[in-house]
Amino acid sequence: MVTRQHYLAQGARRFLASSAGNAGLAVAYAGRKLGVPVTVVVPTTTKPRAIELIEQEGAQVVLNGEDWDAADAHAHSLRQPDWAYIHPFDDPLLWQGHASLIDEIAADGLTPDGIVVAVGGGGLMNGVAQGLDNHGWNTTPILAVETLGTDSLYAAAQAGKHVGIDHITSIATSLGARKVSARSFDLLQTHSIECHRVTDGQAVEACYRFLRDHRVMVEPACGAALATVYEQAEFFTN
Repeated sequence: MVTRQHYLAQGARRFLASSAGNAGLAVAYAGRKLGVPVTVVVPTTTKPRAIELIEQEGAQVVLNGEDWDAADAHAHSLRQPDWAYIHPFDDPLLWQGHASLIDEIAADGLTPDGIVVAVGGGGLMNGVAQGLDNHGWNTTPILAVETLGTDSLYAAAQAGKHVGIDHITSIATSLGARKVSARSFDLLQTHSIECHRVTDGQAVEACYRFLRDHRVMVEPACGAALATVYEQAEFFTN
């Protein structure tokens, strides 16, 4: 919400977002609460339920492109001078919000041995790393999890440069950025981050296991991170 309030204070008359679903829903919610109209561009692979939820918040939904990158390009073509474009993962204000998750851990008197995060464009991981730094926990390891077919961070780590992948082939479309943020790639050089990949099947099985354990159904993007916990993945190979 802080991100949207920032742009509203700068005179934004409409919020414009591109999203595979979740980020768009957040912008739509914020727009409704702040009384600002919202346009969200999503790829054609976005699940109908995600579109329905965004529209229930009063936002206009535009379907364009086969993946988030294509939808994002279309969003930029729609932008007007008094519209605020809100990036789904590459925005320092957004990272600041995600960093508050670590504040909550610290407030509970806990010191984490490690953090498991699902990675799409890297916004959540960027915020988690920032939060760890804020509390002097910069050596705390981060296990960055992607599904095969959304593994752009893994591709960059393997190449040793800020590259991406050509296509999104996983069902975990919420993780579907073909290239992570530059900040995410930089963190590979400065923080203790291990890239880990799971299959779609492992992610889905973790979703159902979480449902059986906690009576809460989450999407495969969340299941990717859960799978590593359930399968007791090693944090580091070194």
